[in-house]
Amino acid sequence: MAGENAVIIKRVKKGGHGGHHGGAWKVAYADFVTAMMAFFLLMWLINTTTPEQKRGIADYFAAQSISQTFSGSGGVLGGKVLSEESAKAGGQTSVFQKNSPPSPSDTTRSKDKQNNKGGSTAAEGQDPASQNPSSDHLERAVPSSQDGQFESAAESIRQALQDSPELAELSKQVMVDQTPEGLRIQLVDQDQRPMFEKGTADPTPAAKRLLGAVARIVDRLPNRVSISGHTDGGAFVGPHGTTNWELSAQRANAARALLTQDGLEADRIYEVVGKASSEPLLPEDPNASANRRLSILLMREAPPAPPGGAL
Repeated sequence: MAGENAVIIKRVKKGGHGGHHGGAWKVAYADFVTAMMAFFLLMWLINTTTPEQKRGIADYFAAQSISQTFSGSGGVLGGKVLSEESAKAGGQTSVFQKNSPPSPSDTTRSKDKQNNKGGSTAAEGQDPASQNPSSDHLERAVPSSQDGQFESAAESIRQALQDSPELAELSKQVMVDQTPEGLRIQLVDQDQRPMFEKGTADPTPAAKRLLGAVARIVDRLPNRVSISGHTDGGAFVGPHGTTNWELSAQRANAARALLTQDGLEADRIYEVVGKASSEPLLPEDPNASANRRLSILLMREAPPAPPGGAL
């Protein structure tokens, strides 16, 4: 029968290296090309970014810190950096002053210590009080402790903004830094996203969300709170002849009401002031939207009195 005499044909490939290597070389080549593309893309990005943008990226990825200068075209200052000179010109206390040179009084105390290196001790008639921690040590210890608390609070604010989808986009309008007066949190206007309705003290939904997040962080620390309102340099005449002075004060008071509503104890509010356009964030551009802002300051506590009532 035909089914009993079936013929089976087997074809065998001869030569070539396909059976030995297969297509593995293609995968390796694709990886190489991808790595080269990523490398040249990185080189192009490094070449096209400005120094300010590079510093902004470095600040963003720095551990336990809040960016102290806002750079990049998408930031609060629209690609501008708040330098030490502009900060001084606008009445702002620059973050660069945190590591300022010692004051003349510190230098005098250092020289006095060097002049007394003759080996005198309390047994030779030295005042015993000099062996106790001086008020200078206390003054340095208290700010150091507060700096750590402020750093922790700043990091908590940054984390809260990143973790909340509705606050993440608003994070570009928050500036946090340490000044000699304390931890300063500034909520800054952008062109299309103000903190208050135009010409009024009515906070926008964005301002309410940001102030709620700030209140929860600020409430963790015992420091007193100072709130100030700022406007741009544009002329403003509202109902009943109100000016930027009244408007900035009303906005600061509206922020106070929201902070206490969100949990901040009312007796911790030290002052609520309106500063109009007297302290611009961008002195070179008085009408910039970034000059319209709220400043919430966690004030440094005074160091404790030294033992024995010494002054």
